[in-house]
Amino acid sequence: MPLGTLDRTPPPFFKQGPSALSKLLVCSALALFLMVADVRFRITQPLRAAVSTVLYPAEWLVMRPMLALRTVQGYFVSLNAALRGEEAARRQLLAQEQRAGQVEQLLNENAQLRRLLGLRQRLNTPTLAAEVLYDAADPYTRKVVIDKGLTQGVEAGAPVIDESGVLGQVTRALPVVSEVTLVTDSDQAIPVLNTRTGSRGIAYGDGGRYGSGGLELRYMAANADVQPGDLLTTSGIDGVFPPGIPVARVTKVDRRPDSAFARIVCQPLAHVDGVRHVMVLKPLLSQIPPRPAPQDAPAAAKRPAPPRK
Repeated sequence: MPLGTLDRTPPPFFKQGPSALSKLLVCSALALFLMVADVRFRITQPLRAAVSTVLYPAEWLVMRPMLALRTVQGYFVSLNAALRGEEAARRQLLAQEQRAGQVEQLLNENAQLRRLLGLRQRLNTPTLAAEVLYDAADPYTRKVVIDKGLTQGVEAGAPVIDESGVLGQVTRALPVVSEVTLVTDSDQAIPVLNTRTGSRGIAYGDGGRYGSGGLELRYMAANADVQPGDLLTTSGIDGVFPPGIPVARVTKVDRRPDSAFARIVCQPLAHVDGVRHVMVLKPLLSQIPPRPAPQDAPAAAKRPAPPRK
């Protein structure tokens, strides 16, 4: 190949141009100029608006998964917060219901004690307040156990009342507790007085014989003046119950032509099924002073001895 055809110019790799430092200075000055110009004259604002408009669809598509993830996360967070709030509200509601029940129970007990104290003031006999512990275990009797016994002065046979009337009678007194037979027990009998007519009778507990768990006024003539609604109180002739304490109210009078006696069903006024606070009375016989001892007869006057013959 002829030498004249050779290109004697250096290859592009070895060509000399501006140095890197010069390029850095020029680019830095241009960048500084553009920043100052943008701050003073806002020359890039239209360009930014155009670029933002062009890129908005792509930005919208890219943000959809992130927004969906945030929505789902917020839903579960809100659901958990709502569940926790509901659970807290339920606990608070249960606590308030329990407190309201306790307040209502205390109000009922307060009213019951006030009525019991009012009945106590009308009685001229020593009394002792007691609380019912539990019902007796025997299913064939109607008895309860109270928290007072011999150590507190409870005697066997002592009457027991609540704020409404006669509840029963102490049938067994132990050192610290006592057993009370309710008026509805089949072995319990109380002399009563009809406040409307003044007639006396004896009320027996039916022991649930007629499914009422009440009392029965027995041995009353078929033509006796007894009507539903009559109030029966203690007559006081038994020497145990003070007179005038409410016992029961007549609910049904069955005058059968084939019997000489009427079947009279009564409803006890005392709360025999749900009483808690009671009052134990002292039997009337124990309040009667003992009979004075008979005085010795005066010594017989000595008769004068007959004269000796």
